Amino acid sequence: MENKETPVLLLTGYLGSGKTTLLNRILKNEKGIRFAVIVNDIGEVNIDASLIQGGGVVGQGDDSLVALQNGCICCTLKMDLVQQLNDIINQKKFDYIVIEASGICEPAPIAQTISTYPQMIPGEIMKNGVARLDAIVTVVDALRMRDEFGLGDALKKPDMGEDDLASLVIQQIEFCNIILINKAAEISPDELKHLRAVIKAIQPKAEIYECNYGDVDFDKILNTHLFNFDKVATSARWIEAMEDDDDELENAESGEALEYGIETFVWKRRQPMNLGDFDEFVSTKWPKGVIRAKGMCYFADEKETCYLFEQSGKQFNITNAGQWYATMPAGELQDFLEKNPDVKKDWDPVVGDRMQKIVFIGQRLDRKAIEAELDGCLAE
Repeated sequence: MENKETPVLLLTGYLGSGKTTLLNRILKNEKGIRFAVIVNDIGEVNIDASLIQGGGVVGQGDDSLVALQNGCICCTLKMDLVQQLNDIINQKKFDYIVIEASGICEPAPIAQTISTYPQMIPGEIMKNGVARLDAIVTVVDALRMRDEFGLGDALKKPDMGEDDLASLVIQQIEFCNIILINKAAEISPDELKHLRAVIKAIQPKAEIYECNYGDVDFDKILNTHLFNFDKVATSARWIEAMEDDDDELENAESGEALEYGIETFVWKRRQPMNLGDFDEFVSTKWPKGVIRAKGMCYFADEKETCYLFEQSGKQFNITNAGQWYATMPAGELQDFLEKNPDVKKDWDPVVGDRMQKIVFIGQRLDRKAIEAELDGCLAE
């Protein structure tokens, strides 16, 4: 017998984007949907007192849960999310669960927990059903994107502050199914069109809806059956670009992207780079039009190691991604290549699978100048 599934909506968005306003609309819903809403700080939700069930805060002195007259509850996110989801499902009172990710949280770990826990815990614990992640919805504030981010033009401005909102919003946009452009009526039609183009350049596969102070049609964000972990994890534009050739990239740019000078290209070379030269390029010569850059690289003094380089906002990271396949023993390598034709297809007779392959997404990029600077980082 198959377990009953309770759908889950994971809501993300940086602080002030409008998540709380949307959460209040969900809690006030008159559609008869009994929501269990899990938030980071119940004090921040400002639940309308008239909605709170007689007796107010419930739960034997537990001030982390509020019951509402319409059958919904609002509770604080606990350390053990799996246990919390199971407890809510076992009450058999709720039709839907909404989880508010922290404004400074990346959604992927929460999504992975919800997606995998039914395979990891005993069936008897889930006797009343399991949670099913239905969609990840990211809320972006159109006003703030215009005023602080310049609709993408300033996603890399130097005075962003410690939290670097640009980096955070890019990561949240990259890992979702649905993007809500909140307060859309507060910016001009051209600014809105520009904003959509920037978002689409970062995340081409998510649904994008415009709303004003959370007034989105629930049918667009509930029971969508959109979420698939593998598809969402590979839906960002930079991943798509890594797999395409340049001709496909040029053909993939939308009319809106071209109108606003938004483009994507891949810098690909086979020679190793000098780490010092690359570090100087990143720290002192980084082109201001780049919104997002990510890819793999390697260096002359450490040719066995593949590194993952990424930039979003003013944050730059380079992490060890393991060894190249070319470092495998000859016998194992030959067998591996026969079983993996995609790797073999891109194999170089001298360096094997080693390569520089970095995707650049940005506005009004001087591709030739960027490539010239990067070519200058290559070892002789």
